Amino acid sequence: MAEGASFLKAVELRLLRCSLFHPPSPPPPVAHPLIESLVDSIEQGRYADVLCSSEATQLLVGFADSWEFDESTEGASWFYDEVERSIDRFLRRDSEAWLQVLNDGGGDDSDVEFRYALVMCLGVAALLAFTQQNVTGPVGNYSPFPVLIRGKDWPVNGETQWDVWAQNQLTSIGCGLLGKFSLLQYIIYAKILLSKLWDLSKAGMDTGIIGCRTTSWWLCRLTLLQQRILDELSSSLYGLLKIFRDETLLHFGKSENIMDYWGSMSCNEEASMITSMAYLEAAILEYKYGRVDNSRSYLDSAEKACGLHLFLTGALGFRTTHQVDAKAQMILISETDHQNQGSGSPIDSSQAQVNGHASDNNGDPNTNGHHDCSDILRRPRLVENDKDDQVSNVSRNVALTAMQQAVVLAQCLHLKRRSREDELSRWEMAPYIEAIDAQQQSCFTIRNFCDLLRIGWESTRSRTKQRALLMMDKVVEGVKADSPVVAKRIQFSYGVYVPAIPALRKEYGEILVSCGLIGEALKIFEDLELWDNLIYCYRLLDKKAAAVDLINARLLVMPTEPKLWCSLGDVTNNDAYYEKALEVSDNKSVRAKRSLARSAYNRKDYETSKILWEAAMAQNSFYPEGWFALGFAALKAGDYEKALDGFTQTVLFDPDNGDAWNNIACFFIC
Repeated sequence: MAEGASFLKAVELRLLRCSLFHPPSPPPPVAHPLIESLVDSIEQGRYADVLCSSEATQLLVGFADSWEFDESTEGASWFYDEVERSIDRFLRRDSEAWLQVLNDGGGDDSDVEFRYALVMCLGVAALLAFTQQNVTGPVGNYSPFPVLIRGKDWPVNGETQWDVWAQNQLTSIGCGLLGKFSLLQYIIYAKILLSKLWDLSKAGMDTGIIGCRTTSWWLCRLTLLQQRILDELSSSLYGLLKIFRDETLLHFGKSENIMDYWGSMSCNEEASMITSMAYLEAAILEYKYGRVDNSRSYLDSAEKACGLHLFLTGALGFRTTHQVDAKAQMILISETDHQNQGSGSPIDSSQAQVNGHASDNNGDPNTNGHHDCSDILRRPRLVENDKDDQVSNVSRNVALTAMQQAVVLAQCLHLKRRSREDELSRWEMAPYIEAIDAQQQSCFTIRNFCDLLRIGWESTRSRTKQRALLMMDKVVEGVKADSPVVAKRIQFSYGVYVPAIPALRKEYGEILVSCGLIGEALKIFEDLELWDNLIYCYRLLDKKAAAVDLINARLLVMPTEPKLWCSLGDVTNNDAYYEKALEVSDNKSVRAKRSLARSAYNRKDYETSKILWEAAMAQNSFYPEGWFALGFAALKAGDYEKALDGFTQTVLFDPDNGDAWNNIACFFIC
């Protein structure tokens, strides 16, 4: 049993390393040839090879070869219900096919660990394939079906009714998709595999199993990724995320726990990186849900775990190419426990794996590289002062590891949430962006995230807007490019808050609109099926009828899409379309309920408005504007208790809402 458990831990460590870095030391050996081949394929970014493994597929879903396929949404539901039952039987040692594998490696004492490892490999491969296709790129030629079924042909990168079923599953919590995503069945398949593995491990079905601690971490990543592809926050997903996050930090929140768990398979430096990544991802989670204090606490823990110390200071420097007199500039001082200065010096095992992909102006801050359309320097040119050690350190650029760079950039997320979005808050983020921009080496994903933060900052300034547009165009094209390879792109993809590809393209379209290039933006929004943005563009062009015609044309193809019916209701101001959205969504469209509630309020039907707002907030409570609207409708309807509850919930989500505080005060005064 000890040998099997050690085998399972080795699989866990190697899979986790795929999302962090590939150390130069050889990976822990895996005794079983099937599992070794699956893990090796995942390490090389060949996720399709794992999911199309005939031997692994036969073990888990052997029933599919004789399955009578129905290409309807009902057929998809039946199939995945049977997949879940088949995986449960496999993990509970009820699978006859598994007896064939026991002859290749392990015996009755270790078959549990082998089966757990197989399910984990397939679940992680499905999740990483979805991440590649929708977040990191490059877009691959994947079948929409995540399981290899012999004798069944599925369209490559095409949409099927089973994808419609998968979309309905992901949006059943009351939120719509942020745009048009692919491989939606993959994230459903990964959730089934990893959730079943986590449930059985938690239930203690096999008391001898001491591995699978990383399952909660992968589930946390999967659930947060699901939230990131939705257009609204979900209270039900947040409840799950807190469970997975707490368990992850319990197991990986201390370097000592990691060393005890993996022993000689890991080293102290790797343990500190894993701990730092666990806290960093927890900070990103809390940032997503607007929990500023929690995010700050986890970010401090991540900073401490990776041996990083940051503080801001001032120095004289030049911000533009034509500036004559040096002005005070805010700069970031980075100190590490093992200070390593010099842009060309080696950093550590993680840095050895990053791409030699410096920004266009790393050599000279006066050079804007390919983005030379602005006289504003990408980072200030500081006045050299040998008497000031801090400025000297900045000019020599302390080399940071990939983990430390990710932590530095995460500070920008906290600054964005901490204060209102204004010019001052953007300038507060500038030193952190410029510090990473000055690094000679960075991971592909970290470099992209740094560029996106800069784009968000510079797109709001008239003197740098054109450069921001060119940079965004380069980032979008870079996601499509074949280089770097998938395995490099996956590194740190969960440790930085890079948007999904549809969200990135949406942001690109919004920048085009701000620059007056509405025609180009229309093509992007139509391709992503972002009807609200499309309607906005047509209204700018004074072509409201064209928006109605386009939506009606799409409804002929997708008559059961509630978002389309809601968009049609928005552009025509007709409640009948919202009611139709409720009908086709089986009364699950939160957006339709909110629209009907607003319409009822405008008609002064306050009781109906209150009831509709209650139904909408019961389905998804993460909507501060909805709580305020509920409180006001209840107040007008004479339900003062419900009104007070609505305003109270509003300030819990948005403490700066002065109107809600004023209304609460009026209740207590009266």
